[in-house]
Amino acid sequence: MTLIDRLNVYEKLMRLDKPIGILLLLWPTLWGLWLSTAGQPNWIIVWIFVMGTVLMRSAGCVINDYIDRDIDPHVARTQNRPLAAGLVSKEEALALATTLALLAFLMILPLNRLTLMLSVVALLLAVTYPFTKRFFALPQAYLGIAFGFGIPMAYAAQIGQVPAIAWVLLVANIFWAIAYDTQYAMVDREDDLKVGIKTSALTFGKYDVMAVMACYGGMLAILVWVGVRSHLHWPYFLGLAVAASLMGYHYQLIKGRDRAQCFKAFLHNNWVGAAIFAGIVLDFLLRR
Repeated sequence: MTLIDRLNVYEKLMRLDKPIGILLLLWPTLWGLWLSTAGQPNWIIVWIFVMGTVLMRSAGCVINDYIDRDIDPHVARTQNRPLAAGLVSKEEALALATTLALLAFLMILPLNRLTLMLSVVALLLAVTYPFTKRFFALPQAYLGIAFGFGIPMAYAAQIGQVPAIAWVLLVANIFWAIAYDTQYAMVDREDDLKVGIKTSALTFGKYDVMAVMACYGGMLAILVWVGVRSHLHWPYFLGLAVAASLMGYHYQLIKGRDRAQCFKAFLHNNWVGAAIFAGIVLDFLLRR
């Protein structure tokens, strides 16, 4: 295998060719960076968090594939991943994950002590998440904590503390992650049942579509409260209204439980996060 071929394999192992995971991790982090500073974040901190998100998401993908290396070959969607297909050795995967995690840690070294402490928790969440699929009926809730932990870290980095509202935002992200990752799990329902993996799609059963929409509703209700509590104005709520309309579109996609449509709905959640962030940014911009 040439060097270029090897780099292409590493790219696929880190899922850089499928950036949806990075985006779903990045949006709530950006919410936290903007809300914690009333729309005037430190741009160096923003750059650190963006780069850290890319690195940690990449590391998380490698860790996930390493832990699931005996399961992925039996799932249609994952059987061609580099580790499952034998294109990368276990040792290579571990070395790559360690390198990415160390680079992410180096990125945040200039930040305050509280942020560094929270980064250790974030790493533990990323490493332990794949194991929750073995025993926890709703691993998507754990994923929501892992994917939303950039929110308290953003507050810590920008203002040196983590107020209650940051944890409330994290709860909103948990609801969102359950919603979009249940759509993702609906794609693999039969394979996950065969290999014994636990997912929200299996736990919710015939109520999966209802559960997705209920989680969307919980997320929106919390974000409305955040907006009222933070004295945000109409652009923020317009962003939430756009997000709600997108969620309605997702219902049309998933109600028939077609695999391709469920996956399309999952990918489309990028625009939900983007709409909310756009509302936050516009709200603060119009105040100046």
